[in-house]
Formats: sequence, C-alpha cells, structure tokens
Amino acid sequence: MNGAQALIQTLVDSGVEVCFANPGTSEMHFVAALDHVPRMRGTLCLFEGVATGAADGYARMTDRPAAVLLHMGPGLGNGLANLHNARRADSPVVAVVGDHATHHKRLDAPLESDIDAMAGAVSGWVRRSLRSADVAADAAEAVAAAAAPPGRVATLILPADVSWSEGGRPAPPVGVRRPSPAPAETVESVAKALRSGDRCVLLLGGRALRRPALDAADRIARATGARLYAETFPARQERGAGVAAVPRLAYRGEQARAQLAGAEHLVLVGARSPVAFFAYPGESGDLRPEGCTVHVLAADGDDADGALADLADLVGARTGSAARPVRRPDRPGGALTVASLAAAVGALLPEDAVVVDESVTASAAMLAATGGAPPHDWLALTGGAIGQGMPLAVGAAVAAPGRRVVNLEADGSAMYTLSALWTQAREGLDVTTVVVNNGSYGILTEELRKVGAAASGTAARSLLDLGDPALDFVALARGMGVPAVRARTAEEFAAHFAAAVAEPGPRLVEAVVAPTPQVF
Repeated sequence: MNGAQALIQTLVDSGVEVCFANPGTSEMHFVAALDHVPRMRGTLCLFEGVATGAADGYARMTDRPAAVLLHMGPGLGNGLANLHNARRADSPVVAVVGDHATHHKRLDAPLESDIDAMAGAVSGWVRRSLRSADVAADAAEAVAAAAAPPGRVATLILPADVSWSEGGRPAPPVGVRRPSPAPAETVESVAKALRSGDRCVLLLGGRALRRPALDAADRIARATGARLYAETFPARQERGAGVAAVPRLAYRGEQARAQLAGAEHLVLVGARSPVAFFAYPGESGDLRPEGCTVHVLAADGDDADGALADLADLVGARTGSAARPVRRPDRPGGALTVASLAAAVGALLPEDAVVVDESVTASAAMLAATGGAPPHDWLALTGGAIGQGMPLAVGAAVAAPGRRVVNLEADGSAMYTLSALWTQAREGLDVTTVVVNNGSYGILTEELRKVGAAASGTAARSLLDLGDPALDFVALARGMGVPAVRARTAEEFAAHFAAAVAEPGPRLVEAVVAPTPQVF
C-alpha cells in the first residue's frame, strides 16, 4: 500500500469521509487512491477558495472535519481566505497540501514555496510527512488536532514521493479530548454578579448559540434581568420559531456601544470580548463599556452547554424558555427593495433550512424578517473575508442532505467564488442562491463615509461601482449548469423564490435592487 492509500484509509477510519479537492500533479496518487477507498467522497471544486470554504461549511453543520486537498503553495495561497474564515469559525478542517518530492525541492522548481510558513498563518497544527510509513499516523493526529475543541485547521503537507512510495499502513484513530467544564468557582462568581442587581450582559458565541445552551441562557436572562446578545458573525446560530431569540451585537461600533451601554458586567460564553471590525478616526476599537467587569464563563473549547446549565441552576432559572411562535412577514408586493426582498425570504423560508448569509448590506433586514420563520440554522461570515457564501453553501448541502440550503449572497462577494455554482450543479446539491444585485460595493460606500475619506471624484466612485458593465448572474449561473431567473419586482421575486426552494437541485434567483447602502 502506498502512502496516499494509507492516508485516505486512515482519514475515513477517523471519521473524515468527504474531501473537497482541487488537485495538481503532486497530488495524483492521492486522486488515484480514491478508487481504492470508496468510503471517501471526493468532490471537485474549480478553485481552491471554493474547496476550503466548502470544508468549512461541512464542518459547521456536522461538527466534524472534512478534508480539503490543495496543490502545493500556490493552491494553499488561493484557499487561504476561506481557511481564515474557517479558523475564525473554529471549524475543524484537515487540509492536505501536496508538495514536490523530497529529492526535488533542492532544485527550486517554479512551484517551490514555503508551504509550512503559509499554512501556519491559518492552522493550529502543521506537520510535514517525510516517510510513507509515517503518513497514516500523521493523518490520524491531524484529524484529532482538527477535532479537538473548539476546532481548528490542521494542515498535513504531503510530498509527492511520500504519497507514491510503498510501505504505508493505515493507523488507528487518535482520541479527541472532550470540552473542558467550567470551574465551579467561575460559575459561582458569574452567578453572584447576576444576583447583585448590577446591569449584566451575556454575550454568546460558538456552541452557546445552539440548543440547549440558548434555552438555558434565555432562562437565565428572564430570571435575572440580564440582556442577551449573540456575537456579530456567528459560525452557526439556531433561530426561528421555537428557539430563544437572541439578537446580534451590531456590526457598527456606535450601534454595538449603544447595545452594551451601562453594562457593569459582561459575561462571555463561547464568545470573544467585543471589538470593532475596523479602526475609525477618533474612536476606540474596544467596545466594552468603561468600568465594565468581564467574566469568561466558557472560553473557546469549554463546555458552554454545561456552564450555562450550572449557572441557570445557581440563579434559580428553572422555568421553560420563552420561545417565539411562528410569525412570518406578509408576502410583499410592489418595488423590489432590500426590505421587500427580506420580507419575501421571511415569508417563504422553508422549515429546517440552512441559511448561509453573505448578503452584506442586506443582512440586517434579512435577520429581522426571518426571526419568526420556522426553525433554521444561520451561518455567517465569521472572518470577514468575502467570497465565503457560495462555497459554504456547497459544504453545508453535502453535510445536510434533505435540508434546503438558502444562500443569501451580495453581488460583489458572489464574483469571488462564483465557480461554486458548477460544483453545486455537478453534485446536484439542494442550494437556492439569492444574489442581491445592487450594482455596487454598497458596504464600501458606507465605509468610505465612516472613515472620513472624501469621494467626490469619478476615480474613487469607479472602484465601488459594479455596473459598467452590468453583471448578468442569470447568464453566469446557466453557463455553469444552474437554472436561474431574474426578479425586478417583489411579486416576481416571491414567485421565483417559492419555486426555487420547492425544486430539487440548485437554483439561482437574481434580485435586482436599487444601489442604496444599508447599515448592517
């Protein structure tokens, strides 16, 4: 058995059964080995950023790693943006990066690069296999490192000769440590703050945005008067009817400061301390109110469910959660605006949908309109590197067959990884993509004002305008095998969206709206 066969067999024995791939010459023995290990599902992506984003989406929906196969340093470089997003999402991902044969590296061939250094920028674990006899054990350790709470990118560098040489043998899985429980004294300290009568905020992130943690947090808030917020861009949040409603901390610093104003205690549950996304002239990036005491109830990798359950017991929050009923917007008519578009999505979102949100300036409206829709999962842009939405939808659909994935996508970010539509068509994935086409980088128009940069000239405006020439997403989607339609009125969009979510396979609806920046 060669090294590649031993590696793939070890991956599937360790629970990694999907590999999103964009291979090259150095990975051909890995590709050939897929025929010897039929349990591994190989999924071709036409760009490395699609493959890495898809692995992230798969991990978010299964809580276990997918593999992603990349071609040497340039391939890894092309995939780095969505590996960055995966890192910020705490997603378990095993990245296998091919490299030159060990004896060829000294020749400095054109594709030679420092893969180890590049991988280190986004990975919590990096190793280079040097012998076929070792590669399976290295793979087992990579899976364990990726899956260890809270989840991370683990990169295994695979030289071509290690892949093709004989002498490989599968290795047994490596055990993964369980989440750490919150110390009793930490829970007691937080309970004391909540019972003190001081103004308290619980900021939830990570697995604290899933049931039953949400229910426990809601009970705590109702028993103590604490305010609840979710981190601004959660990896995965359960929402909708029957689920405790937790609003997001706003993207805009001034809005987030208003939400947190007056808080004397800030309790972090799987969330990082809040900071502004960017620096702005004359503003502090630290969003914590002055004099506020910060408590870490559960850090990344800790047992947030258990910590919240213990805390609920200590503060006497034993009654049921006040979950909201189904309450949808009316199906809209008239002009197609961001508001009417969001209302149509809220009115028609299928039960148990997985929403992948990269709608950027439309995001706030989408969140508001879907809060009372049937239960669903919501996946956000965790790391801020746009081009995540369509790839994330690929991975989510592979991970959750039978559930409709709805990708809410801005026009500018859609163009980064548009080839994900081809993979959706090839794999027959149940993804409905809504492209919000306002013909501009709307968020950057707002950011230009926010940072105090004057932009009265045509040169500056041209860098924010996507309308010359206009993008035709219907033609682009159809060219990659995805049926697509365009909507210019609210009635047209509602009819197209209803049909798209009812049909199997991928569909795209282009929603043409006015280029009005929205603060989200």
